[in-house]
Amino acid sequence: MTRTLLIIDIQNDYFEGGANPLVGPDAAAANAARLLASHREAGQPVVHVQHVWDAPDAAFFAPGTHGVEIHPLVAPVEGEPVVVKAKPNSFLGTDLDARLRQAGADVDGVVVVGMMSSMCVDATVRAAADAGYSVTVAHDACAAPDLAFGDAVVPAAQVHAAFMAALDGSYAEVVGVDELLSTTPTA
Repeated sequence: MTRTLLIIDIQNDYFEGGANPLVGPDAAAANAARLLASHREAGQPVVHVQHVWDAPDAAFFAPGTHGVEIHPLVAPVEGEPVVVKAKPNSFLGTDLDARLRQAGADVDGVVVVGMMSSMCVDATVRAAADAGYSVTVAHDACAAPDLAFGDAVVPAAQVHAAFMAALDGSYAEVVGVDELLSTTPTA
């Protein structure tokens, strides 16, 4: 079985000192790095996604900044494709679908990790499922922000849990990294 690892927007601006830090990005990135190492060792395909906000008023992910760069824990190596996107849905306006199908993901599916659970991960997982992919999300390799709605502040842990709960069983199988690593073939 070949499952393509899809790493979404694990970029420097989401970490401490970045322009839009999330809650728990270090733990999520470390877990994503564990999956990445396993995929590389097994010769499984990997596709990186990088969000670039190319606007004069970009609050984060601005071109040419340190913040837009993919975090070193999951940085691509030679031969691993990077899909650059401008919207939350990684399929919209990109060649992601073609790259996934070329890697065989239309047969065995994709494993999704990344940031933010409540935006780009959610949008991409739903689009992937709608396109016919079998999708697995590694919930502990994703991170979310605290969000505000009216006068209420919703803590990141609740934001993340709500989005994972909504995806699980309808758009994806949502599991932990340890479970995925116990089922990922090695070379």
